[in-house]
Amino acid sequence: MHFRVGYELIYSFPQPTPIILVVNIHDSRASDIIVPDLIATDPWIPLTSYRDVFRNQCNRLMAPAGRLRFSTNAIVRDSGEPDQQPSNATQDSVEDLPVDTLVFLLGSRYCETDLLSPMAWQLFGGTEPGYPRVQAIYDYVHNHIRFDYQMASATRSAAQAFQHRTGVCRDYAHLAITFCRCMNIPARYCTGYLSDIGTALPYPPGDFAAWMEVWVGGRWQLFDPRNNVPRIGRILMARGRDASDVAIATTFGPNYLESFLVWTDEILEVAQANN
Repeated sequence: MHFRVGYELIYSFPQPTPIILVVNIHDSRASDIIVPDLIATDPWIPLTSYRDVFRNQCNRLMAPAGRLRFSTNAIVRDSGEPDQQPSNATQDSVEDLPVDTLVFLLGSRYCETDLLSPMAWQLFGGTEPGYPRVQAIYDYVHNHIRFDYQMASATRSAAQAFQHRTGVCRDYAHLAITFCRCMNIPARYCTGYLSDIGTALPYPPGDFAAWMEVWVGGRWQLFDPRNNVPRIGRILMARGRDASDVAIATTFGPNYLESFLVWTDEILEVAQANN
């Protein structure tokens, strides 16, 4: 199975403005990339790449004053298999966790473990550790939050999502990640592309998706509290503690987002797609 993935982002800047972009497909999918996701800018401006502390690919640039368009159009190979369900995964005790997972037990910008820990233990303290506990957490979050794209907020935290009971995929992920960390289960935030294969029409407008990875069964396992069912065509871009670590664009000055388009479309023939 092959997917065409990409985006078009159009910004307006009143003055020259530095930007950091985190929009590339993650290195873990490098062997699946048929047509690379090179970033095109209009007007053309130079970009420099680096790796952040989570090994995500980042791009730095200086946007000129005026209108600036970013875009890419890549083709990626995918197994076509739905997300795995690690139903037999066990939970490690904190003292046995790998050192590099420990940072994902701590509170972060949008995941306030200090505020939600009492509630987490009240809700999930009686569940079986490991996969059953994680399943209980993301079942609860899936049912607790009502999805409403019109209520999207770039500053809503897990505690606020718990209180307001509405949000988008990042809010589901933040709340489930926070509850997992409160229960001594390392959890990290993921962002990327997600196809609509297997879902009911009409499809919503294209967007980047957010989900989570949880350390159970001795490795990182994927969970999606927003959808709460295995999905097909999930392509990772970046991982971090929460959305602040993997923001699509971090701008260091005033700007206006004029247009935002994202696509994740199955294509039948790669040769046709290149024509």
